[in-house]
Amino acid sequence: MKESQRLYFLDALRAFAILMMLQGHFISGILDPVLKDPQNNFYSFWLYCRGFTAPIFFTITGWIVYFLLLKNTTQGLRNPRIKKGLKRGIELILWGYLLRLNLPLLLLRQINNSFLKPDVLQIIGLGLIFTVSMYALFYFLKKGIAVLFLGISLLIFLMQPLYFDVTFNQLPSFLAAYLTKANGAVFYIFPWLGYVSFGAFIAVIFGPQPRRFLIKSLVFAVLGILLVYKSSGFLVWIYDQTGWIIFNQVAYNNFLFIRLGDVFLLVAGFMIINNFFSKGFWIWIGQKTLSIYIVHYFILYGSIFGLGIYQYFKYSGSILQSAVGALSFMSLCLIITYFVHQYRSRIFFILWSKFKIKQTPPYN
Repeated sequence: MKESQRLYFLDALRAFAILMMLQGHFISGILDPVLKDPQNNFYSFWLYCRGFTAPIFFTITGWIVYFLLLKNTTQGLRNPRIKKGLKRGIELILWGYLLRLNLPLLLLRQINNSFLKPDVLQIIGLGLIFTVSMYALFYFLKKGIAVLFLGISLLIFLMQPLYFDVTFNQLPSFLAAYLTKANGAVFYIFPWLGYVSFGAFIAVIFGPQPRRFLIKSLVFAVLGILLVYKSSGFLVWIYDQTGWIIFNQVAYNNFLFIRLGDVFLLVAGFMIINNFFSKGFWIWIGQKTLSIYIVHYFILYGSIFGLGIYQYFKYSGSILQSAVGALSFMSLCLIITYFVHQYRSRIFFILWSKFKIKQTPPYN
């Protein structure tokens, strides 16, 4: 029997997504608004590609988390990945709040408005907790849980016209901000949880012992093409057959299924060269996405202290300046992340020794 292969391409996809995020955040924050012309083909293409980032992150989150749950030798409620997943989810939520904290305002006993509006880390953290919780509640369903994950994804995607502008005024504002775009957050549970759920669905179908990557990459490519080019027409056809207006509304604002198709096409491309990513640069970046995100937030937005590139060069760059700056910014984030991980054992040892904390430093 042919030996199963590791999913190197998932780490490579995360690496691709974090690099796209770095350059996307830098260029969108620094480029002069006069130059942001949707009629310009180059800018329009860049803007479309920038939209890959979030769907990739959320889909891969559900896929990797559930894949690791299935792969563990101990299944059920004793699966150690449940505890690890919950802990990681809470860690991401706390980091999300910490990065948005403004220390100068805090010293004045004030909280900055953006602090209470969730960002990508909080929603990924909740997606992680959702995936682990679904496993804990329904692991006994085996392959049947795939139907549940698929149903949740389709429900979230198809109901988007009904909830996208709902403000949930009866809830405290910081809780309402977690739910939909209408409450002013950068990211929110609906519809992004739909991608997490779809990722978990893929993990169940893919199984814990993946094989035949060539065939599967072709399946992803075909499904991706169908979602990008045919899903809108299919939704209109369903509307014509049923008269349910919701399908027509989704069809004419069909970014969720089209972006899922983009993710499938990228998965197909990365999967077919899976072994190319088995060592080195891409895997390292894919495994350090949280650290890279934290570093980028400090440098670009001046997290906590309010001193970052964005504060001094907001919307002031030419095309060349923004492009060269983005490359330099990406390189700087990767270099700093490398050295932080290279020397963090020594840093923690010094800090814990100074404060007399009896704990073993993280040596890996």
